[in-house]
Amino acid sequence: MHKRMVASAFMLIMLCLSTLARADANPLLGTWRLKSFVREVSGTGERYNQLGDHPDGYLTYSPDGRMLAFFVSGDQPRPRSEPSDEERIRLHKSMLAYGGTYSVSPGKVVHHIDIEWDGRRIGSDQVRFYAIDGDTLTIKTEPNKSPVDGREGVGILTFERVKSLQPQ
Repeated sequence: MHKRMVASAFMLIMLCLSTLARADANPLLGTWRLKSFVREVSGTGERYNQLGDHPDGYLTYSPDGRMLAFFVSGDQPRPRSEPSDEERIRLHKSMLAYGGTYSVSPGKVVHHIDIEWDGRRIGSDQVRFYAIDGDTLTIKTEPNKSPVDGREGVGILTFERVKSLQPQ
């Protein structure tokens, strides 16, 4: 009986250590809240706020290899009832959302898209370059056409780590 308890304790410790090792190997794990979404236009270097001055949203990386991104403009319309067709168009233009799996390496994460708000990037790999400074995550896209306005450039997104709501 004693040997079985020792073996069980050893297995539990190894499981915890491997989980910790995976977390250390992936600094992106968890949920991040969008603080800014700047677009830099190719050729001119012009910078503008892709989703307005006060965008909102979340980017989540889970330990099972799935990721989700949902971003809205700070100027997103707030219909008081069922949106009209015109309001639906404005609502659609004020958001970005996608999900899929991801692969991470130092300074680079690739989003493998399998669901998206408008379907244009399903099946694609979206390369992102990241840097983490404390609880701040900065992500820069590869040059691409903006899914919001179609202008060629790069997105520079800044996030803040969301603190756990569960007691430690």
